[in-house]
Amino acid sequence: MNRRSLLVSASAALTGIALGGSRLIETTAAAEAPDAALPEGSSSKFAAVNGIRMHYVTAGSGPVLVLLHGWPETWYSWHGVTPRLAKRFTVVAPDLRGVGLSERTPDGYDKKTIAADIAALIEHLGGGKVYLAGHDMGGKAAYVLAHTRPERLSKLVLVDCLLPGTENMDPSKGGAWHYGFHMAAEFPEMLTAGREREYIAAQIRTWSHRKDAISAATIAEYARHYATPGGMTAGFNYYRALRTDIPYAETLRSKKIAVPVLTIAGRYGVGEKLHAAISKEADDVQGVIAENTGHFVAEEDPEFFCEQIERFCTV
Repeated sequence: MNRRSLLVSASAALTGIALGGSRLIETTAAAEAPDAALPEGSSSKFAAVNGIRMHYVTAGSGPVLVLLHGWPETWYSWHGVTPRLAKRFTVVAPDLRGVGLSERTPDGYDKKTIAADIAALIEHLGGGKVYLAGHDMGGKAAYVLAHTRPERLSKLVLVDCLLPGTENMDPSKGGAWHYGFHMAAEFPEMLTAGREREYIAAQIRTWSHRKDAISAATIAEYARHYATPGGMTAGFNYYRALRTDIPYAETLRSKKIAVPVLTIAGRYGVGEKLHAAISKEADDVQGVIAENTGHFVAEEDPEFFCEQIERFCTV
């Protein structure tokens, strides 16, 4: 049995344990300690959507722009770009299910469910169409939403993410080791307990090209949420749900995404892979590369990120 087969088989064998263990999480909101300073002019709100209590931060006025964060972050990943974008848009940055101040549930971390959460949030905001941008795990959910609820989107922006099923999870073939680790049952929680900040910092710095772009204070803001009971499990469950996401995404491949798409990728992140993958599923696709960033484009080069959003979403 090759290394990939061994990893897949072991992960599959642990699936039941992983899901069963996740049910030990209390279905409750994370501790509602005050967030780090909100961007000027923004406010923190909650909404009942798709059976959960979702936290989001909003600022500005104009067309609605919804920003979906990835792992291991919270809505706060957008705090550096919110003031500028709020001059043209009503910026809405939610904490995804189980993360930050949004309700932590025992399951529902598959991207079909996360997309349904966001569709319900859009309804809560007044319905109609929004601009939607998603990074990392938020990008996977945004991709699903574009397929399932295109009537809710004006345009889609995918930010340095890989479409479900296009990830290389085999380290022996150049894939990222963390997929198997995060998908395993119980072990990642056990090995990161009490070291959440150090682990998140190491992951962020590994995936960044500009190593100083995300400050220690920002990392501490992310870590204080993930370090609450069940916080790391919720984060790892986004990876564990890939077992469900991948076959579901295969059912979407034959359909075309009806809205215009922009891909923004870091040269030292996913590079050209994202644009190449989504171009097979959409006819109206533009792609740009942030030449001096890794995975965290909006934080490593906020000016470039804002320029691309403004150009694409105001045409």
